[in-house]
Order: sequence, then structure tokens, then C-alpha cells
Amino acid sequence: MAKLWKKTDQKTDSAVEKYTAGTDYVFDMELLPFDIAASRAHAKGLSKIGILTDEEFTKVKNGLAALEKDVADGKISITPEMEDCHTVIENYLTETEGDVGKKIHTGRSRNDQVQTAVRLYMKHHLGLLRASTAGLAGQFLDLAEKYAGMPMPGYSHTQQAMLSSVGHYFAAYVESLLDDADHLLQVAEQLDKSPLGSAAGFGTSIPVDREFTAKEMGFAGVQINSLYCQNSRGKFESRYMEALAQIMLTLGRFANDMILFTSKEFDFFAVDESLTTGSSIMPHKHNLDVMEILRGNVSVVIANQLMIKDIAKNLLSGYHRDGQLMKKPLIESTYIVADSLAVVRTLLSGLTPKQESIRAKIHNDIFTADIANERVIKDGIPFRDAYKEAAYMVPEDVDLEKNIASKKGLGAPGNLALGTYRQRIKKML
Repeated sequence: MAKLWKKTDQKTDSAVEKYTAGTDYVFDMELLPFDIAASRAHAKGLSKIGILTDEEFTKVKNGLAALEKDVADGKISITPEMEDCHTVIENYLTETEGDVGKKIHTGRSRNDQVQTAVRLYMKHHLGLLRASTAGLAGQFLDLAEKYAGMPMPGYSHTQQAMLSSVGHYFAAYVESLLDDADHLLQVAEQLDKSPLGSAAGFGTSIPVDREFTAKEMGFAGVQINSLYCQNSRGKFESRYMEALAQIMLTLGRFANDMILFTSKEFDFFAVDESLTTGSSIMPHKHNLDVMEILRGNVSVVIANQLMIKDIAKNLLSGYHRDGQLMKKPLIESTYIVADSLAVVRTLLSGLTPKQESIRAKIHNDIFTADIANERVIKDGIPFRDAYKEAAYMVPEDVDLEKNIASKKGLGAPGNLALGTYRQRIKKML
């Protein structure tokens, strides 16, 4: 299969070819469907300005449809010798539709071609991840509603702090995930600009209608400056990765909680045995390995984000081959986040609060802050004086449910405002 940039029969040194190709061709398989979609829009744009005749455009359109089907059926693979998905498209069209395949690259470069494919990839997955994130938020919300009044100690500095509830605990993750979903939308709006037609960064003398092709691909608009289209590579990917990292920070905190709260020392939650693994030497063990892997993957995604930034940070203006190294961390992280959201949904379906065990762990000294507040309200004494007195006034018997209900500030255990979250989720799904 001929490389698009080859002008002679001179072979590229095999070591150079292997090194420059790297694993890029593997990740281009992920981009191929999006590159096909962009090529379809580009071909329609070429037809609009008379570069392709109606007959030629029909051939290209049919060829791209056939290629799309072959990709979906697993009949197409990219080898290191093919170099990238762009080469696959042009050579496939040339082989199946004749010389018209050689016209498809008119008015574009692989530089804006890859930018467009990556941009479409990110747009697509931002939508999918937003739906998954909102769906998980809904699952947490169901649990928050179910266990709204179930007492549970709240912690600061890993020490019991004040009385909370299981519902209050789950509701915290509802709001965190909804904010993460909103962040995905904000990033999607920032990325919703087509770089196609910027060519190698300096435009083209071919009168391509960039606004037309942008609309054909479903972009909200055009990234105007052709040089900035190239300079934004790494910046836009980093914004995408930041949105993914925020999701992982939420899920990672939950994973840490579950590792601790399902331990024998805490025994706050029971987990279905199907969600655990065992020990090869200790028969009694039921390990929550899945949450440990999730916790580790938080670091992987954050490291991938830093990798992309680090690749981009020292580049001069214009296109550079270094950019291909961003594909692996970006695509890898997309899979990690999607899988992490799915596995937490699975865990929640097999998670049950152990009410009696939780109640037995509640220490009565966590009510001293409530005693201090009561002295302020009833006796009108300064809080600091009440604070000092309450430190030595540990109650013997407390109505836990009544204590929860007394905390009526918005978002507190006695006023979870769960309906607000339900409305936000409905708007997202």
C-alpha cells in the first residue's frame, strides 16, 4: 500500500519506519470511522466547488460507505507499513473506485485531517461519557433516596466528626458526578469547532468552504485561524483529558471509601461476593480488588493528561509529528473512564449498607458540636464558650434519627434536596 507522501520508489529505512510508526497505527483504527465521516464531508465540499463531478462524488460516497462497512465488519486493519488511517482511506478509494480516489486529498493535509478525526472522536465520546456519568449519578440518587434517614458517622481527618446519614453520603457523589457531567458539556462546547480546511496550518488555494464542511460534520462552527488549528493540538486534548480526570477523581474517592468501609474494621457495607476476589493462601478473604484497580487507574488517567501536556509544551507553532504520541494516552484514558463508570454501576447494584453495624460504630462524642450549638441557641452564650463547655459533655443516649432531622440547612443530612438532583439528571438524559 503506497504512502501518501511517497514521490519515488526509494524505500524508507526499516528502523526509521518502525520507530516513526510506533503504535500509532493501532490507535488510528479507533479514529478511522471518524476520518471516514470527515472525508465524506470533505468530498461533498469538493463537489460543491466543482473539484469533483456529481458522478465522482457518488463514487467517493459509495466507496466510503463500503469502507465504513468493512471497518465495522472487521475486514480492515492498519499495518505499520500503511502508516495511518488517512492512507487507508485514499488507497481504498483508489483501489475500489479508480483515479477519483486520488482526488480526495485535494485541499487538505494529513495535518488537518488528523485534527478533524481526533476532534470528532472527542466530541463523540464526550457525549457518551456524559450520558454514562449522568446515569451513574441517577443510581447514586436512588440509593440516597432509599437510605436518606439511615444514620452514619461523618469523618474528617479519618476521625469521626459529626453524625451524617447513608443518604447524605451517597448524595455527595450525586452532585459530584453531575458537576463532572456539566464539565464534559463545557469541554464539548469548547471543542465544537472544525479544523478541516486549515490544511497544513496555512490554508489552501483551493476555495474550500470550511463552514459548509463544518456543518456537514455536525460542528457548531469553524476554528478560524488556520495556524491556530495546528497550535491547538495538545491544548484541546488536554481540556478533554481534564474532564476525564475530574470523573476519575470522583470515582477514585468512592473507591477509597469502599475499600475502607467494607473492611472488617468498619463493616459499614456488604458487597455481593461476585464483585470480590479471593486469596490463594487465605480461604476467608473476599478482596475488593476492583476498587483497588479503579484507584490505580485514577493515577493512569492523570498521568496521561500530563503526558499530553508535556508533549505539547515545547513545540513551535505549526504541525509536528510528536502530536501522534497523544493518541495513545487519550484513547486509553477514554476506555478507562468508560469502564470505570460501568464497574461502579455494577458495584452499586451489589452494595448494601449494614445498618446495625454502622449504628454500633457511632461514638457519642460526635454530638458535642450539636450540644455547643444548642447552648448558643437556647442560652445565648458565645459559641466559643459553649464550645469549651461542650468538649466535656458527651451524651449517653441520642436519638440518631432526630439528630439527623435537626440539620435542616440546604444540603445537610436533614435537607438533602434530592429533587434538585433529579431535575438535573432529567435534563441530561
